[in-house]
Amino acid sequence: MIKNVLEYLQSSAKNFPNKVAFADSNQEVTFCELNKRALELAWKIREQCGEVRRRPIAVYMKKSVDCIIAFMGIAYSGNFYSPLDISSPLARNNKILEVLKPMAIIYAQEENTLDGSWENIILPREIDDNVSDIDISPICDVDPLYVLFTSGSTGQPKGVVISHRSVIDYAEWLADTFSFDEHTVFGNQAPFYFDNSILDIYSTLKNGAATYIIPDICFTFHKQLFAYLNEHKINTLFWVPSALVSVANGRALDELHLEHLEKVLFCGEVMPNKQLNIWRKAYPEVLYANLYGPTEITDVCAYYIVDREFSDDEPLPIGVPCANTEIIILDEDNKPVVGQGLGELCVRGTCLSLGYYDNTEKTESAFVQNPLNPYYHDLLYRTGDLVRFNERGEIEYVCRKDFQIKLQGHRIELGEIETATLALPEVGQACALYDEEKKRIVLIISLINVEIGEKQLYQQLKVKLPWYMLPGKIILLDELPLNLNGKVDRVRLRREYLEDGTGKS
Repeated sequence: MIKNVLEYLQSSAKNFPNKVAFADSNQEVTFCELNKRALELAWKIREQCGEVRRRPIAVYMKKSVDCIIAFMGIAYSGNFYSPLDISSPLARNNKILEVLKPMAIIYAQEENTLDGSWENIILPREIDDNVSDIDISPICDVDPLYVLFTSGSTGQPKGVVISHRSVIDYAEWLADTFSFDEHTVFGNQAPFYFDNSILDIYSTLKNGAATYIIPDICFTFHKQLFAYLNEHKINTLFWVPSALVSVANGRALDELHLEHLEKVLFCGEVMPNKQLNIWRKAYPEVLYANLYGPTEITDVCAYYIVDREFSDDEPLPIGVPCANTEIIILDEDNKPVVGQGLGELCVRGTCLSLGYYDNTEKTESAFVQNPLNPYYHDLLYRTGDLVRFNERGEIEYVCRKDFQIKLQGHRIELGEIETATLALPEVGQACALYDEEKKRIVLIISLINVEIGEKQLYQQLKVKLPWYMLPGKIILLDELPLNLNGKVDRVRLRREYLEDGTGKS
């Protein structure tokens, strides 16, 4: 039985020693080189910090091959890593460090812009062919592997602690479900502080695959993006929907061609069917899969392999639970929903995280005793997402609990308004917000190379939505802002168009 993810690295270093494992714009590393450099870093950590175990170590560097070396070196040292976003404001990173209190911070170069008296470790640059092995048998599958920080409602970031076992189960399920192997070549889009990157990293290590870290500039210039994917023979994409939508809206699929594409997976937000259908028309033989899950359950707990046609305004299922995972849909009384009723998606299984780092109160409020089992300790994670079963028994995502509003006595899911809007042929992106002060829905839209006004859009929506779901105001933008994870930045839109008064005219 696999006990820790380092066994994946060691196996691939033995079976594919000279095969490129990870590559970025500046360097590439084979499995053998990765293993040696990780070991070298682990010895340096032990030298500077002592032979302590199960302590956090932060990684502060841009997304690169060096990050992967740092992650594996920290794991070899018996500790766990936490990637920081170097583009985040210094104040936010310092808040994270205040929570994490890392034993050390690893840098790619001798440059420290972070506050605090942390132990600083510079990533070794040279490969020592004579570096000694490290006994990894004391590292148990329940030990932490990493901590990823998500935003907190109080302004204090929350660190989600994920164990080796959760990642192992995830990597094994991915390989079984999507036939990942040594011929798989991933094109990485997700930042390493975002949990979507876990698929790229650990599927590569487990299967002897390869991951190419796509330069950010490529997502601005689609011709450059397609050239990069073709040059490196990338056949598997796991991107946030916004990245796929951008390619479809930019008409790149009409003008350019991907020579090696086999699988397109997406997760992190709702994938609009209109843009998915553009991809499917351009590449009908490709496997498409909608994956669902929050950071707290090791990235993914449900999936749907697209196996039929969908109209632009149909909901795309999130499907069925992953292996070794149970999904329970509970109503407001903590009872299982009946039929196609609406309820909160709750998860149990080895995918569950170990909780929030150094935050017992938040952990106990999100990871709760299974209300259907009073007999022994049996944890559920409450996602805060409202879902329902469709007539095929597949789970459909509806909206966040906090995206559900009540207006003029009607219960409304803002996600339903967005789905109807995205189905309009002129619309590229859409975000529905509720203006609590004015008691109205504000709909923010970007268009696809067309000239059309708010009144015409409103008339089209009247055909699709009941009167009480129609927006009180429509705002047209050239494009909707994205956050650092590539999702539509709802916080910024709310701040700029509701709270600052712009959307209240």
